[in-house]
Amino acid sequence: MDTLFDLDPPVAFDREGLRARLAGLAAKGIFIGGSSWKYEGWLGQIYSPSRYRARGRYSKKLFEETCLAEYAGVFPTVCGDFAFYQFPSGAYWEKLFRQTPAPFRWGLKVPEQITVPVWPMHPRYGVLAGRENPAYLDHALLGQSFFGALEPWRERVGVLIFEFGAMRGAAVESFLKALDAFLDRLPAGWRLAVEIRNAGFLTPDYFACLRAHEVSHVYNAWTRMPEIADQIAIPESRTAPLLVARALLRRGRPYEEAVREFSPYNEVRDVNEPVRRGLREMIEIARVDGRPAFVFVNNRLEGNSPGTIVSITE
Repeated sequence: MDTLFDLDPPVAFDREGLRARLAGLAAKGIFIGGSSWKYEGWLGQIYSPSRYRARGRYSKKLFEETCLAEYAGVFPTVCGDFAFYQFPSGAYWEKLFRQTPAPFRWGLKVPEQITVPVWPMHPRYGVLAGRENPAYLDHALLGQSFFGALEPWRERVGVLIFEFGAMRGAAVESFLKALDAFLDRLPAGWRLAVEIRNAGFLTPDYFACLRAHEVSHVYNAWTRMPEIADQIAIPESRTAPLLVARALLRRGRPYEEAVREFSPYNEVRDVNEPVRRGLREMIEIARVDGRPAFVFVNNRLEGNSPGTIVSITE
């Protein structure tokens, strides 16, 4: 077996029904999509296998280079997790944005070079692992290398997300002092959101800091965070007109375990009703209050984000 074409045929997937529902919600300012898009497990669901054949065979290269256009024919948004790991060049942004239609809206993570105070002890970071990051919350670097390159495509950007990983031993007071000064120096006109991975940071002062800068709190489903519904229940949590949610992992499940259990992400394998309820609640709040919203669902939540999205929009 050398390709996903050798797998059993996928269960019938109502792609057009999903597209219509998502388009209807997007027309009301509620954008729902996945975290990234290059998943071969979606062939036969979101992706048409016949589009990715070269010389009579499936071409992984063709798929990865062109599947974004077909993705954007179903979903009105995507979270560009790739930006977390690099400062994309202007040429890269141009190539990317030109593959999606004008109404398509991007959620983009800000590079980790801005949001990581100490590089994690992980082989990916090589000699930097465990060292302090001198570019942490460097607004000048962010402006020059990120905002500047994105400026020609500003209208296509739905939200920029600052993801702050779990900070062991960090005090919320010192974090908020640094965050407040950083947000105060950022250019106006961008829709910004902050995602934290420390449950202890969900304090009135944290929400007040975001509200002062009209920055959204990201309601996130992650291994060591409260359920999304519990975050929504915090009275101060709606810090900006824009609502943002990222459904990433079941509470208590490590990332590596989700990868092992769910790859190649071609079917829902572990229904997560608490997260589904939280996402439905947020969508309903946005619908009733007329708030714009972005909801991003990761394959590693249940095994297949298109299937999860079907369930929360039916």
